[in-house]
Amino acid sequence: MKNTIVIVDDHILIAKALSSIIASFKDFEVLYECENGKELQEKMADKNNIPNIVLLDVSMPIMNGFETAKWLTTNHPEVFIMALSMQNEDQSVITMLKNGAKGYLLKNTYPADLEKALLTMLKNGFFYPDWAAKTIFNDIENKEKSKEAIRAQFTKRELEFLSYATTDLSYKEIAAEMECSTRTVENCKDNISQKLNIKTRVGLAVFAIKNEL
Repeated sequence: MKNTIVIVDDHILIAKALSSIIASFKDFEVLYECENGKELQEKMADKNNIPNIVLLDVSMPIMNGFETAKWLTTNHPEVFIMALSMQNEDQSVITMLKNGAKGYLLKNTYPADLEKALLTMLKNGFFYPDWAAKTIFNDIENKEKSKEAIRAQFTKRELEFLSYATTDLSYKEIAAEMECSTRTVENCKDNISQKLNIKTRVGLAVFAIKNEL
């Protein structure tokens, strides 16, 4: 049985060209084409219209690729998303990845490379060409450096307190967990509050969660 594909692209000629190309692939067939994410939602309301793969244009009117990928990931996580774009913009790659895309290709990709990418995505669970993989790696590396910079401003005790600030433990109970006095815990809280200009424990907890502390 062939793997089914839906093409979502507001450029009708490109969508038709992709359909013709995919028709030559022995392991794939196109179910239908859509001009935007909203039309895809309407089509997929029928369970018979749910494909294995969605080839998803990034830039579209009404409901773009970012919004559509997020909707697909939430409502149909079993469907593989291969993003398609005219440009290799770092932010587009990163955002599509965060929204659930398992692959990213430029529209000037050769048909044989498209077929290989689709097969690889189904086999390994993802496919990113070298340039996209580099973008993803750089994003992760930059985030790690940012996390290190955030952590560097706190002492070991303060980081330990921040991890407990997200719980429902009282300061006395936190002191017991940290094996220190309640006064030490209060000093940690005051020092961190001064560094961040955040006065409440709720505010500190939100900061800790947001920065994965």
